[in-house]
Amino acid sequence: MLKRSKIVDLLQSSGPKETVLVKGWVKTRRDSKDFSFVEINDGSCLKNIQVIALNTLVNYEDVKKLSTGSSVAIEGALVESQGGNQKYEIQAQNVEIYSFAPDDFPLQKKKMTDEYLRSIAHLRPRTNKYGAAFRIRSELSYAIHKFFHDKGFNYVHTPIITGSDCEGAGEMFQVTTLDLQNLPKTKDGSIDYTQDFFGKPAHLTVSGQLNGEMYACALGDIYTFGPTFRAENSNTPRHAAEFWMIEPEMAFADIYDDMDVAEDMVRSCVKHIIDNCQEDLELFEKFVDPTLKTTLENIVHNEFARVTYTQAIELMQKSGKKFEYKPEYGIDLQTEHERFLAEEYFKKPVIVYNYPKEIKAFYMRLNDDEKTVAAMDVLVPRIGELIGGSQREERYDVLTKRIEELGMNIKDYDWYLDSRKFGTVPHAGFGLGFERMMMLVTGISNIRDVLPFPRTPKSVNF
Repeated sequence: MLKRSKIVDLLQSSGPKETVLVKGWVKTRRDSKDFSFVEINDGSCLKNIQVIALNTLVNYEDVKKLSTGSSVAIEGALVESQGGNQKYEIQAQNVEIYSFAPDDFPLQKKKMTDEYLRSIAHLRPRTNKYGAAFRIRSELSYAIHKFFHDKGFNYVHTPIITGSDCEGAGEMFQVTTLDLQNLPKTKDGSIDYTQDFFGKPAHLTVSGQLNGEMYACALGDIYTFGPTFRAENSNTPRHAAEFWMIEPEMAFADIYDDMDVAEDMVRSCVKHIIDNCQEDLELFEKFVDPTLKTTLENIVHNEFARVTYTQAIELMQKSGKKFEYKPEYGIDLQTEHERFLAEEYFKKPVIVYNYPKEIKAFYMRLNDDEKTVAAMDVLVPRIGELIGGSQREERYDVLTKRIEELGMNIKDYDWYLDSRKFGTVPHAGFGLGFERMMMLVTGISNIRDVLPFPRTPKSVNF
């Protein structure tokens, strides 16, 4: 039985083939006097393969009814193309029609806005742009796994349902099996969570970091790569309620090791995409961001600048640039600050480190000045913050004091503090928002367009 060939392989074939079988969707069809040209795509690459269907086919009248979106299986000879657009084409010997797409198929040959395509997110991967985006997403996932595998990291799956808030911000989705129409109450009138599934409040995770730290303190170097959730009512092009995070944790590492690994990972992954997704990248450079190639090559070929938070604030203050949010010591950097540093001042990626403790999370290591923590952010052109990380506070007494200072329930973190009691070691890690990385390598400016089915406030379609 003849096996199906993918179009990406046929277009790279070393020579003609007597018989091949392709299956895919019709992009276009145009008829001549005695035959039809049918362009087929199967999602394996950006390019279509052209099929010549002669009027001698037994079902040629049906072939002439094929429209954009129809699905077919075509058996025929792979021959050298007579036109100049591609090396090979198929001379059809048999055309099996799986389905005719009706006239109201939404993806016709016309310009469609990203906003419209978000409303049909279940169909948009059939377009050139989104097919290319999600092939790159797949390749970028592989590049990340390969980077950490080659570095000797172990891949750890951390829980999606959690009883603790990693960031301490409280912007978490609650998970419950309680009857919301008839909530059980305690004597004081509060909700009785002892009757809930887990016997206590539970939420979707905002980060796998705390769990990852436990495994780093056993396996040495680990990383997580999974979905995370933020119940933040933010409608910006950079935020989504469900997104994916890559979070390495490294035992016996400090903030400088952390910065080295983050820089190495970004450069390695970008190079992998340049080397393996050239055709799809060309589409984004042509239609989305003309500066994309320059931006990516800048990342690959330049060492990242490094500057302390204090130095970053000072150089922005002295720059003479008018910012919407005035750069002052003690504020968290805004996107405009991040992009100024990466795009205008250093003109390449920059790592900012040693932030004031007041604007960073409880688990970040307090520096000797007792004013700053060993935190770092990787800022890249066009995106701003790509990575946030830190050396973790390994000292039991300092960490305990920090949790209490922030008014957090220390009992919720008993298990976390155990790692500081039993063989504590210096360790560090970071979080990379996968969708931010996707926006970087494609030039796409809205996070909704690099997620297969985006979850944002008031939107949980598909």
